Amino acid sequence: MSSFPYRVSFMIVAAKSEIGLKKCMAKFREKEVFFMTIKLFYEDSYITNFTAHTWEQFTDEANRSYIVLDQTAFYPTGGGQPYDTGTLNGVQVLEVEDVDGQIRHYVDEPLPQQDAVQGQINWKRRFDHMQQHAGQHILSAAFEDQLGYSTVSFHLGQDVCTIDLEVAQLSEKDVAVVEAFANDIIQQNLPIETKWVTEEELSQYSLRKQLAVSENIRLVIIPNVDYSGCGGTHPSSTGQVSAISVLKIEKQKNQTRVYFVCGHRVTNELRTKQAVVQGLTNLLNVPESKLVSAAERVLLQSKEYEKTIDELNEKLLAIEAKDLLHEASSIHDLKIVQMISYEYRMKDLQKLAKMVLKEDPAVVVFFVSERDNKMQIVCGRGETDLDMNLALKGVLPLINGKGGGKKDFAQGGGEPIRSAEEVMMELVKTVR
Repeated sequence: MSSFPYRVSFMIVAAKSEIGLKKCMAKFREKEVFFMTIKLFYEDSYITNFTAHTWEQFTDEANRSYIVLDQTAFYPTGGGQPYDTGTLNGVQVLEVEDVDGQIRHYVDEPLPQQDAVQGQINWKRRFDHMQQHAGQHILSAAFEDQLGYSTVSFHLGQDVCTIDLEVAQLSEKDVAVVEAFANDIIQQNLPIETKWVTEEELSQYSLRKQLAVSENIRLVIIPNVDYSGCGGTHPSSTGQVSAISVLKIEKQKNQTRVYFVCGHRVTNELRTKQAVVQGLTNLLNVPESKLVSAAERVLLQSKEYEKTIDELNEKLLAIEAKDLLHEASSIHDLKIVQMISYEYRMKDLQKLAKMVLKEDPAVVVFFVSERDNKMQIVCGRGETDLDMNLALKGVLPLINGKGGGKKDFAQGGGEPIRSAEEVMMELVKTVR
């Protein structure tokens, strides 16, 4: 391994030949020189294997190991496109970043000392990114051409890609027109070219959007379709994008977000959705064409069942309220309705307590429920002047609980670290 005498940031590649590289390294050893790794992915985005003869490894501020090479085919995160993964001498590359011109290959373990480093790109991931990125160029150009809507941002996600359009509303009809136009461009199998130009040469091209840089300008060109400044990787023709499918659209303030997939992701999306559709047709026992109406019918029935269940539950709670009143105990001429439950949830506890108080406003209600590894408490009173909120706050520390309310009605919950019986005894003590 050739070792650098300084930890530096590489900013310009001065040599693309072995002789030029040796001269560059000799000069580097004489004094600190700043240069950047040769970016092989710009020379050919289809490179999957490469060899680096000069390299060094470092540790960043977060104690992560990273490798710097004299040349690399690993694409770093940038321009909306995620980084490449793969291996360096068999060691996994976890992330790739461009830090002030220095391309860092973060690895899961330090590399053993060797004279050269053999890089291997994860081609499946790289080609997927190439398809999505080129697809975004085509889709954005289609929205611009067919509707005059500009793309303001792009995100290449692990499963789905998005673009944000500078328009507040977008109809499904508009989407269908644009999607068909974009797929027609793909089927024409037009060339996708890249070209380095100067700022003065930009006037020769009809750019889709304003550039963010004024030097080292790289254009991605689909003749008569799209001319955009871009630093990402792309296939050599539109046909290799295979297909574009818009999945959905949603409003984002004054913009519209378009979710889409390209290439192999279209097939994966179709396969996933087909599995869901087939599962529903089997479950509902209807053909695919009647799935929506069948689902609507099931939802309507479900709402009717829920309404019936709520009505029956109300009746059961009303009966329970009367039974509890019959079992009420008296302390100092005050009737107390106590209940320990292992079934009721907080919503039903509150409802039941109010039913009891409505039946007999003179009583005090103490309910404790223990279920789902939770302790829940409801305290209520009618015409008496006892402070239910104060009674609740007195027992909450026993269960590491939280809660509160008003003087006539309070509720809370916590952990069942004390038994429901112990908690009830402490509540009753507040009356005694």
